[in-house]
Amino acid sequence: MPRRGLDLRVNNAVLATALVVTCGDALSKAWARRELASHPLHVAGQIWLRLTFNGGVSFSFARWGSLTSLVTLLIALGVLVISMRAAPGVATAGFGLLIGGGIANVIDRLAASPHQVTDFIAVGSFPVFNVADASITAGFIVLVVAVLRGERILA
Repeated sequence: MPRRGLDLRVNNAVLATALVVTCGDALSKAWARRELASHPLHVAGQIWLRLTFNGGVSFSFARWGSLTSLVTLLIALGVLVISMRAAPGVATAGFGLLIGGGIANVIDRLAASPHQVTDFIAVGSFPVFNVADASITAGFIVLVVAVLRGERILA
């Protein structure tokens, strides 16, 4: 039986989507830290832009200090490895959103002192979130819907 080498395919569309999300998130957080530091901004109705910092993961859950960064990074890397086999189309978008959001939050957490993620989008009584959080949620929803519709998410 011949030995097979490690399959190192790279899904460039996943990486491009992740890069766009990561850059957009970084720019929006830099803007929020600069413009919202002294006062919140009312957008419309129940929507506010209000600067907060999150030491945990989603919705301030699991505040484990530096361990939070490590766990988040390991999960993001695991999803990255799996996503390199994403089927073209919807799955590519879903995985790109997940990875971009995850990596963006890891970068933000590691760059900040103390290690906390910048959140600034407030909608009603829902926990304050950021562009990366929205991307992670959207990516997860896209992948779940694809699976429920019977679409292949891995090539």
